[in-house]
Amino acid sequence: MSDPVVVRIPASTSNCGPGFDTLGLALGLYGTVTISPRDDGSISYVGGSKDFPDAAVEMVEKVAENFFRSSEISPLGFDFNIESEVPIARGLGSSVILRGGILAGLNHLSGSPLSLDDQIRLISGLEGHPDNASAAMLGGFTVARYCPETKQYLGTQQFAVSYELAFVLVAPDLEIKTDDSRSDLPKEISFSKVVSSLNSLAYLVAAFASQNYQALSACRVDHIHQPYRLRTIPHAEDGIAAGIEAGAFTGWLSGSGSSVLCVSSQLKAEAVRLAMESEWKTHSAPYSSYVLTADNTGATFLS
Repeated sequence: MSDPVVVRIPASTSNCGPGFDTLGLALGLYGTVTISPRDDGSISYVGGSKDFPDAAVEMVEKVAENFFRSSEISPLGFDFNIESEVPIARGLGSSVILRGGILAGLNHLSGSPLSLDDQIRLISGLEGHPDNASAAMLGGFTVARYCPETKQYLGTQQFAVSYELAFVLVAPDLEIKTDDSRSDLPKEISFSKVVSSLNSLAYLVAAFASQNYQALSACRVDHIHQPYRLRTIPHAEDGIAAGIEAGAFTGWLSGSGSSVLCVSSQLKAEAVRLAMESEWKTHSAPYSSYVLTADNTGATFLS
């Protein structure tokens, strides 16, 4: 029997405003997945929580099924556990932490038949989009290319992010499922609004690629998803606005929410955090907050 494999996967914020299903950024908040092979061929959760959802076990089984099919390796059984700092269903890539940790662990136990790009492709297929998968597995700021019609993953461009940049995150005590939030999105968007969002998207990517982060203040426009999702999350839009007023370069809804995030210098991070929190405190609404740096490493083996 092989020794257990422990994989650390960072949280991720996706879309980054106008980059719907395309942009992602890995954050210094982590989940750890442990896999131990077993002889009987079964898959078993061995964590301490008795309330671990059946849907998550099914997710693990689906990852394993896809891995063994893709690698053409005979299936093996394993025990698994996950420990995570990342709030579930808050737009921070919690599902990718589980899927990515299981996949990377199985790949390692099996002699690494799949490349990192292969792993991102597999996770993206299960997620339905590559933004969180690319960021979590590679680290840094990522631009993922895929075909929206076929969901085929086509590759990722990745850029390291300066640790002088702070990501101030507020996660309300409100779970949102990505599939549910997509039903709020419009079927059609006017040509002028699409052009405006594309311009904002291109400028945002250039700001991260050049590390000219002050230019992010010119990248706040999005007409694709945020206006429709933000109005369903109490205090989210006001929270972003408060952070920008306090000195953040920009802010966005993280994934489909409910978390919101502002990007600032480290010097202004605490002021931005206090300003964002005030929107939830004023309404006595429960939340968690974090001041984070980017993670430029991605999936990492701890043993």
